[in-house]
Amino acid sequence: MKTIGIIREEKFPHDKRVPFTPAQCVQIQKEFPGTKILVQPSPWRCYTDEEYTHAGIELTEDISSCDVLMGVKEVPYDKLIPGKKYLFFSHTIKKQPHNKPLMKALIGKKVSMVDYECLVDTEGNRVIGFGRYAGIVGAYNGIMGYGIMYNLFNLKPAQLSHDKKELFEGLSKIGIPNIKIIITGSGRVANGAEETMGAMNIRKVTPYEFLNYSFREPVYVQLHSHDYNEAIDGKPFSKYDFYNEPQKFKSAFLKYASVCDVLIHCAFWDPRAPKLFTKKQMSDPGFHISVIADVTCDMDGSIPSTTKPTTIEDKFYAYNPITESIEPAFTQGTITVMAIDNLPCELPRDASEGFGKHLIERVVPSLTGEDTNGLIERATICSEGKLMPRFEYLKDYAE
Repeated sequence: MKTIGIIREEKFPHDKRVPFTPAQCVQIQKEFPGTKILVQPSPWRCYTDEEYTHAGIELTEDISSCDVLMGVKEVPYDKLIPGKKYLFFSHTIKKQPHNKPLMKALIGKKVSMVDYECLVDTEGNRVIGFGRYAGIVGAYNGIMGYGIMYNLFNLKPAQLSHDKKELFEGLSKIGIPNIKIIITGSGRVANGAEETMGAMNIRKVTPYEFLNYSFREPVYVQLHSHDYNEAIDGKPFSKYDFYNEPQKFKSAFLKYASVCDVLIHCAFWDPRAPKLFTKKQMSDPGFHISVIADVTCDMDGSIPSTTKPTTIEDKFYAYNPITESIEPAFTQGTITVMAIDNLPCELPRDASEGFGKHLIERVVPSLTGEDTNGLIERATICSEGKLMPRFEYLKDYAE
């Protein structure tokens, strides 16, 4: 018998998401004989304790008997049960300073730490994540911010919608002027942002059309790295060179910024790569972007105006490109910025269902049976008080 425990989210502010919905818990116990799921009670989950018990899933405060413990966000280090196997987003693999005590505790308590972010196939591609819903909500918030900024419409905050269906129903009822929107990136996050564009029936155009044509309707373009990066030496763009030596490239994004109204930034950024634009360029009269939804939320990263995160309750701030300072949201003459680092929490039920589906398809077989393809092993940061070989670069951080 393999017992999986769904732990209560103890980190504050409390995350409402879950690894598995009540229905998915039932599905796992049915599809993987010999697997039992226990759920630690919680007053703040998006799925209530009653929904789990109604589905026949046992609730228990004591989850110390479980073989595997699964959550979403970081487990406070004083809540870790020594010697257990945990799955959650640890946010330690980039040596995040605020989680150094957690990293030390994981090793000190001989926890086997399997990080969702490190669940990759044999070619290094991530197999699960909440990215799609980050894109959906991030794009929604960008449109919401534009409506408030120009007093055009008032969308209901995403977290007040029951689910994605209700969210999109609200979008379908507003009128969007003939603005130009940019979505950067090509992964799950960007695909989620495109879903939001589809909910508004906004037409997708090519980069050439975006730059050279005027439209009587709102349009959006999806830009990939080759669209807004150029080799410094003038050679043709090479995807291989860009991903391996991004420091040898320069940004060509400014031409898009001169005709764009809303930027929804969903592209992964390597710190060695050029920023999309500079603070000086943002102060130029020709810089036309008035709303930036920075879904990546990289502080001082590829978007220079992203200098602090915003929150679900307080989504926006104003960036003054002249003084390079932060001002109250929607101040006249400023650029509206959204930089929420936990966007999927605004649609926790949908996000949890999508995440759990991928876990069941791609992770649970290896978790409950034999890890024949090495999926769990590759994602294990530390075990039995030692860093695993793939994560020995964290030694100074862990000590």
